[in-house]
Amino acid sequence: MKKIILLYSLLFCFLIISCVQESYNQTVTVILDVSGIKDIKSVGVRGDSKPLSWDEDFEMKPLIKDSLYTTTFSGKTGYLFAEIKFVVNDEFELKDKDNRRVYFDKSRKTIYKATFNKND
Repeated sequence: MKKIILLYSLLFCFLIISCVQESYNQTVTVILDVSGIKDIKSVGVRGDSKPLSWDEDFEMKPLIKDSLYTTTFSGKTGYLFAEIKFVVNDEFELKDKDNRRVYFDKSRKTIYKATFNKND
C-alpha cells in the first residue's frame, strides 16, 4: 500500500511540474496617433510585461512630429496578450478605464495602432 501511495505521489508531482506554459519571444510595434494634442514634450507607453513597466515610460519616437509616434519592444512571455496604457506629457490616457489589451499575433510580430485617449 505504501508503494502505491508513493508511486501516485510521484506521478502527481511529475504531472504538476510538466504543466508549465511554454513561452515565446514576442515583438510588438505600437503606433500612436496623438494629433489634436498641443505642445507634446514626451510620449511613452507603460505596461505589465517586460521591458514595459507601470512605473516609467518606455519612450516612443516621432514618426510624424506631433501626429504619430512609434516604438518597438520585445520580450519573452507565455501570455496571449499584454496590458498597456499610453502616456503623453506625463498624463495617462483612459483614466478610470480598463487598460488596453494588445493581443499577440501568431507570427510573434504584432503591430498595434491606437489613438491617444480613445479606446479603439
